[in-house]
Amino acid sequence: MTIALRTPEPEGLTEVVNALREWQDDGQPMQLHPGDLGWFWRFGAPATAAAVRTWSRDGRILAVGLLDGPRLFRLTTAPEVRRDGELARRLADDVTRPERGVLGPGAADVEAPMDSPVHDLLAERGWHPGEPWTPLRHDLTEPPPDPGVRIEVAGPERVGDRVAVQRASFDSSTFTEERWHAMAAGAPYADARCLVAYDEQGTAVATVTVWSAGPGRPGVLEPLGTHRDHRGHGYGRAVAVAAAAALRELGSSSALVCTPTANTAGVATYVSAGFRRLPGVRDSSREG
Repeated sequence: MTIALRTPEPEGLTEVVNALREWQDDGQPMQLHPGDLGWFWRFGAPATAAAVRTWSRDGRILAVGLLDGPRLFRLTTAPEVRRDGELARRLADDVTRPERGVLGPGAADVEAPMDSPVHDLLAERGWHPGEPWTPLRHDLTEPPPDPGVRIEVAGPERVGDRVAVQRASFDSSTFTEERWHAMAAGAPYADARCLVAYDEQGTAVATVTVWSAGPGRPGVLEPLGTHRDHRGHGYGRAVAVAAAAALRELGSSSALVCTPTANTAGVATYVSAGFRRLPGVRDSSREG
């Protein structure tokens, strides 16, 4: 059977999310996670569907990609077809040819599991290793320690605090209460929690969203931020510990996060929260 490239309709996103859930495994390299689609869902289901691509054979989804911005395509495959030559060549062809509608011309990055042959195929086409990233993993066999600060689950009644800390953590953030509600209405959020950390005065100082892929599978932190006016007090570490604990309560086997290797302070924060550094990863990049 031929491999079919599709952009799903919004009502088809649940099937895509379920496929991504099934592919998560602690024995696999870090890869596109249902939580990545969940965080993108803040732009709404139609926008999320428009950013997703699937490759299927005989009606079965083999690969999923997310156009996470105009120049970054995040891609993964079912583990059992990771080394499938026909699929890898089709993926490489589709992401490098603008007429296929995945990436346009010019500078671009493709994120894929490091054991994917797609990286080698892109290198043959002139792509090169991009910025180094550091994945980190927190085993959840044992419960994490108490974070040492007050942590609240942010539902509709605390969405204002959740949004305010997000916007104060990332200078370019466009997060709003409307976008939180859109995200919370998405299929992946059924296995997610937003957490907010408060200082002794009751001020919201840090936040994180955690995404489970179901019991016995790794979950991810996406995103985590500390309010710019409250950095240097350990709140990032505290909310990272709380994130790991929340994922354990959701049944996750581990908590995963990935940050630019150049973000040495961020890496140190996660390590101090009990996360272990994994081998570095790189996207495949194309110059403009």
